[in-house]
Amino acid sequence: MSTILIKNAQVVNEGTIQVQDLFIKNGRIEKISTSLDMDADQVINADGLHLFPGLIDDQVHFREPGLTHKANIFTESRAAVAGGTTSFMEMPNTVPNTLTQKLLQDKYDIAQDSSLANYSFFMGAANDNLDEVLKTNPRDVCGIKVFMGSSTGNMLVDNEAALEAIFSQAPTLIATHCEDELTIQENLAIYKEKYGDEVTIEMHPLIRSAEACYLSSSKAVELAKKNNTRLHILHISTAKETGLFENDVPLEQKRITAEACIHHLWFSDADYKTKGNFIKWNPAVKTANDRDAILKAVLDGHIDVIATDHAPHTLEEKSQPYLQAPSGGPLVQHALQALLDMVKQGKLTLEQMVQKTAHNTAILFQIEQRGFIREGYWADLVLVDLNKPYTVTKENILSKCGWSPFENHTFTSTIEHTLVSGLLAYTNGQIQEVGSGHRLLFNR
Repeated sequence: MSTILIKNAQVVNEGTIQVQDLFIKNGRIEKISTSLDMDADQVINADGLHLFPGLIDDQVHFREPGLTHKANIFTESRAAVAGGTTSFMEMPNTVPNTLTQKLLQDKYDIAQDSSLANYSFFMGAANDNLDEVLKTNPRDVCGIKVFMGSSTGNMLVDNEAALEAIFSQAPTLIATHCEDELTIQENLAIYKEKYGDEVTIEMHPLIRSAEACYLSSSKAVELAKKNNTRLHILHISTAKETGLFENDVPLEQKRITAEACIHHLWFSDADYKTKGNFIKWNPAVKTANDRDAILKAVLDGHIDVIATDHAPHTLEEKSQPYLQAPSGGPLVQHALQALLDMVKQGKLTLEQMVQKTAHNTAILFQIEQRGFIREGYWADLVLVDLNKPYTVTKENILSKCGWSPFENHTFTSTIEHTLVSGLLAYTNGQIQEVGSGHRLLFNR
């Protein structure tokens, strides 16, 4: 295993920013000091660069197996490391849905051969697979995913007895997608009756409404409190939902946690006019007031982590009329740059960003030896030039779908180097196609 010495980096870690050197050996950070003079196979001069723990994205859809015309684990992990995301947790609504332990293992086998980033995969829950769910190993699987709203295939869990059984017996963390299906269908019927096939994207947050989100999220919280479930609610999209969560105990002690996503922190319903279906997500991007409330909840600790819900579709699929166009879009390559733009705008600090994208995700999921810049920890790191603009173009988009909601936007920062498990996975605009990704392990 090669050694790497990083010199003179502005290290952002555990609430501080200080100039430090790092020596990396056998994939791990062996030494951190203000001045290191050690022989290394490679020296990275980080003068003028900021060094962050690599982002840990707890919600992505990389589309493999079964939907690989949109994306696959190799292409999307490539986009991830180019954007400074060094670890991901991928969702079970692939084809076939990940509803058995064998299908779950199949995904790990694919990632072992092809992922440039560290990886874990959620076990999927359905109305009728409790026996398989209960076999999930908390040590090497990030969690169990429950769709309490519209989803793909057989993954909408709407049977009350099944929900009760999952929440009362789950062997590890449950992550939920919360939208009330009955409310959505009633809203959709109203808009279809009024507008027929002329329902437009501007109506998306009214169909997939704030009420639909709150009804489902509050039900999940109620079930979790009743059963003392370790619950993590994904992609909070409304101001009202933020009131479901507490910030009165340390994250390590929380039984109910929440995630915010890049698109709900960046866009609002005013952007549908220009972005159209390219910002069509479930849950929907809603009002500016919702967006501002979500950021406030991130900063005050009611929401614990920031992720992407990266979910690519082809350009052709997204270009269909609103009712036919699928929800979701690629975000993992530009998440860090978007957050750094928000730092430049004064909306959060570098230290807060690191806390919410790396430290807290590691704490929340109990990830072993990742998420912090510490001696002995895996070297999952990203070096960024905060003063080098970067324009998103079709030519530099690495997701297989080939488009981005940030296309033609100029970010204020550029990702220079990404290290995954001590190997340079991305450097100076080039992917280093090496098998750097490791399976995440959890201290449970």
